[in-house]
Amino acid sequence: MANRTENLKAIPGVVSLHESERIAEWQRLRYGMFIHWGLYSEIGGVWNGEPVTKGYNEQIQMWANISEEDYLEVANKFTAEQFDAAEICKLARDAGMKYIVITTKHHDGFSMFNTATTDYNIVEKTPYGKDPLQLLAEECRNHGLKFGIYFSLVDWHQGHEFDGNNCNSIPESMEPIIEGQLRELLTNYGPIAEVWFDMSAPTLEQSQKFASLVHELQPEAMINSRIWNNGGDFRTLGDNEIPSVPLDGAWQTPASIYHSTWGYRSWQKREDLEGKTKELVQSLVSILARGGNYLLNIGPRGDGSIVEFEAEVLRGIGSWIQRHPAFAEELAATYFDQHDWGEVLADQGSLYLCVTNWPEDGKLILSGLANNVTEVVEDGSSAPLTYNAKGTELIIDLPELAADEVLPVFRVSFEGELHVIPKNTVSETDGVWKVQPDNLYTGSGYADEGHYFTMKKTQVRLTSYLAVKEAGYVFVQLEVEADPNRKYKVVVGETEHVVSGAELSVSPIGPFTVHADEIIPMTITLAEPAHVGDDLRIDFSSAAVIRK
Repeated sequence: MANRTENLKAIPGVVSLHESERIAEWQRLRYGMFIHWGLYSEIGGVWNGEPVTKGYNEQIQMWANISEEDYLEVANKFTAEQFDAAEICKLARDAGMKYIVITTKHHDGFSMFNTATTDYNIVEKTPYGKDPLQLLAEECRNHGLKFGIYFSLVDWHQGHEFDGNNCNSIPESMEPIIEGQLRELLTNYGPIAEVWFDMSAPTLEQSQKFASLVHELQPEAMINSRIWNNGGDFRTLGDNEIPSVPLDGAWQTPASIYHSTWGYRSWQKREDLEGKTKELVQSLVSILARGGNYLLNIGPRGDGSIVEFEAEVLRGIGSWIQRHPAFAEELAATYFDQHDWGEVLADQGSLYLCVTNWPEDGKLILSGLANNVTEVVEDGSSAPLTYNAKGTELIIDLPELAADEVLPVFRVSFEGELHVIPKNTVSETDGVWKVQPDNLYTGSGYADEGHYFTMKKTQVRLTSYLAVKEAGYVFVQLEVEADPNRKYKVVVGETEHVVSGAELSVSPIGPFTVHADEIIPMTITLAEPAHVGDDLRIDFSSAAVIRK
């Protein structure tokens, strides 16, 4: 056994789930299936015999300038004879997914469910004549999957003009239709885990009204942030976005197998099954390692059948999960610093090192682990690997070849609760800890001003770590520029003080109690954020933590 005893008590290493159990329960879903299916799937990316290469296929009515009269002709051919809700749910389970979200109505305004608000729906306007949402919701329950709904706030049938940015405002006359359809969706299909709004540019009042309706009818349902105006229960990132750093709060990345479309295209290139599977496994792991959920799309054909290539990709991801069954459970993100070789996740007593970039010298170095290590193996194997603990570094001798060609995983067993020593921890010199910008760990979020193209990354937390050897009292002297009208919370260890932005740099803040032989966080956040992504509006120059 390697001795990893450190002189200082390190910080807890696991990123906790949200304090709200409702939100934490959604975070535990982790990985789900998105389904884009509608009349556009019947068109398949071809109009008047020519491929439509501009834009996503689910918006082909706009990009090919198809009249509603011609679009209804497509509905007359929409037989959906191959739609099989049980097959879709089985594929989701085979892929290791835990929930499904399906398009109930995209920007075309054609409802893919039975609605009394308009006859412009799959039951009344197509030969299929059934409600696929009813079938899918039932099969999700049968297969132990949670069920969610996508709902576009853009509706060309109800009067929105074609807008390449899909940032249409919502006229008051359209609100009763939206509310009526939401009421149907939220009362006719059993428990709803997630309501995935999309696009448009609602007012703050409209965003709040639609969110209130969801919470009234489905109190446990999670609402995504594309209800806009910084509403919702979790932040939806940009399409296929993988953040470079962990984000604070609950969030999700929506992902498509081909980044150029979500709805089915008959002419889409489908090649390199192995490469695509590897790419998406790496994306899944990167999202989970940063604390997010991953919603991966399929685009069935107009007849309802699943594209074979997409099914094989999903089964390939599922096979990888079966080889690494911990990934089917509740692995947690960690507070390790980023490593060039890949990602780190954890459960009780084990780390999972996912190697996306194989070290040329055959040595994998994990920095910052404070626990005693008892064993290192390649996941799925019982053969131990040689390793060495050197300071805060764990150095693993990798095998010549990885057993898993899709994404190798190495499991590190350790004693006790996970604890981590951050790389940029600041030491005390002559009674002062000098914190520079390079010592900071930034908590990031997102905010918007009412539509997709106003979404921006924000800074919601500043944290530095102090190596404290002797107990006592400290004060914090900040050199920052901050919004003078906002209140900020400064926390050192277990003590907090709230001051205005005008006071942050005027005089030392404190006192704060610090304990001996610990690494203690110093954190600055807003005392009263307007929403989870509310920006600090701080320009940080330096800080001095002074012992008194």
